[in-house]
Amino acid sequence: METTTGRRRRGAALEGALLDAAWDELTERGYELLSLETVAERANTSKPVLYRRWPNKADLVRAALRHVVERDPIAVPDTGKLRDDVIALLRQVNERRVGLASALVAQLADLYRATGTSIDDLRATLAAGQRSAMEEIVERAVERGEIDPARLTPRVIRLPEDLFRHELLMTSRAVPDADVVEIVDTIFLPLVTR
Repeated sequence: METTTGRRRRGAALEGALLDAAWDELTERGYELLSLETVAERANTSKPVLYRRWPNKADLVRAALRHVVERDPIAVPDTGKLRDDVIALLRQVNERRVGLASALVAQLADLYRATGTSIDDLRATLAAGQRSAMEEIVERAVERGEIDPARLTPRVIRLPEDLFRHELLMTSRAVPDADVVEIVDTIFLPLVTR
């Protein structure tokens, strides 16, 4: 049954098809109506193929979300200036993650209820073991002498992304460019620069 053109899919090709099918089901039907059976049908495979990889629906959905994020990674800007790097990062997220953020709010509320987790737990799961783009940008700015390292805390480093994310999640729309610039120029830079 695991065919698309008569050939059996294996490894990354099969997993990619399964995760794409899971994401499509999630965005079309929502978490509550998503079933491993409908994902298997959409991927033209069987439920045992899914269960061998993901023991439950919540694990499959988390894997599908990770797959979607990894398929279109955010590049960490390196313009040589802190302000320009942070603005470029937020603009890039604005262009490429608005749909994903809307799906996180609209389609995953049932996941949070069913698993007792939150959107922050999901964000932490996706970022596990990776440095954030802001950490990298800030580290380079410290090396260039643009930032006073004594003013840095984990919360301050996350601040531009957190404020941006708040705007995005509250409006389910792209954050206006004027707001991106305001977050950086009037809130973040005064906190961290000498």
